[in-house]
Amino acid sequence: MKITTQGKGIRIGERLEKKIADKMSKFDKYFGEEGTFNIRIRPEGDRMVVEITLKLNNRIYRAESRDEEILTAVDRTIDKLESQIRRQKTKFLKQKKDYPQIVSYLEDEADSDFDFEDFEEEKKIIRRKTFELRPMSSEDAILQMEMLGHNFLVYLDADTNVVSVIYKRKDGNYGLIEPAY
Repeated sequence: MKITTQGKGIRIGERLEKKIADKMSKFDKYFGEEGTFNIRIRPEGDRMVVEITLKLNNRIYRAESRDEEILTAVDRTIDKLESQIRRQKTKFLKQKKDYPQIVSYLEDEADSDFDFEDFEEEKKIIRRKTFELRPMSSEDAILQMEMLGHNFLVYLDADTNVVSVIYKRKDGNYGLIEPAY
């Protein structure tokens, strides 16, 4: 398992990095060398924001938490990440051959007060929408998205001629997703 710790606007010392790695070691016995964790820590006002991203077999899990203490925020983020994995238990159990590491982790970490029956229903597409892609700049896409009252917009970038997605972030700024072919 590979763990990368990054600080933005904060210096991450060796002691803190070791404490975080110790907390993350509970995932090590299940994911082994296959899992890659990226931990980002940044201050936001008087709180610390901890974001953990797990990349495993072309799947990405991400959790984020805020607290005044870094280690408390790390603990909360780890709990959120575990919760996401647990919610996917039914799906992964159906595909045991594809995800043996997560299946063994979930079977060993059985949580008796968590009800998995809520997640057994198969999700399906209930609505399909078709629209014409129009070439536009990212600024025009933001304006169009705001006028429609949506939180994302798929458009054809006029500069790169690539289908892109512009979206509104929780902090009020915008994000741009550009696929790489």
